Amino acid sequence: MAEDLDELLDEVESKFCRPDPLRLGTVELPRGGGGGFFGNDQNRAEAKENLRSAETFEEEDDLDSLINEIFEEPHLNKKCFKLKSKSSGNTSVRASIQGLGKSCSPVYIGGSTVPCGIGTNTSRRACDHLRCTACDFWVESYDDCRWDKSCDYLFFRNNMPEFHKLKTKLVKKKGTRAYACQCSWRTVEELTDLQTDHQLRWVCGKH
Repeated sequence: MAEDLDELLDEVESKFCRPDPLRLGTVELPRGGGGGFFGNDQNRAEAKENLRSAETFEEEDDLDSLINEIFEEPHLNKKCFKLKSKSSGNTSVRASIQGLGKSCSPVYIGGSTVPCGIGTNTSRRACDHLRCTACDFWVESYDDCRWDKSCDYLFFRNNMPEFHKLKTKLVKKKGTRAYACQCSWRTVEELTDLQTDHQLRWVCGKH
């Protein structure tokens, strides 16, 4: 039984362990006489240790190759997927920006009898999406009202766009429409092209 175990250990050692010249003198001790028992124990211990190190090396090697397989191709696929989704997202964003409504041309304002909407040369409508490029406020409008003559710049500066404060200067008048931003105000009865009023900095904010 002991001889079979020795032969098995020798075979394992010859297959999996590299010869170490420093150990040859200590490992290959004569089996008969003079400390043979100690030599056999030492051989077995070293063989076991070498076997463990060889198995560990093989496991680490397999583990490295497995890790490489996991991180190589799927990672690239993931990257490609991200790039594709990103590009498709940009396309949809561009499409949504391009389809962001139309602008009035020319831009009209008008009294309460003038319908609101997108103004064109053929469809003369008062723009209800006006924005001021001077104060960067949306232009508010109130049908069948006019601004009181006492209105001034400070009034709109301090009260825009709070209606409960603005209504103190609104006077009821049928057919008119009162417009105001934070820096300018107008009372209009008829359809008016904004290009004719050079003091106003109002533009169509797209519909």
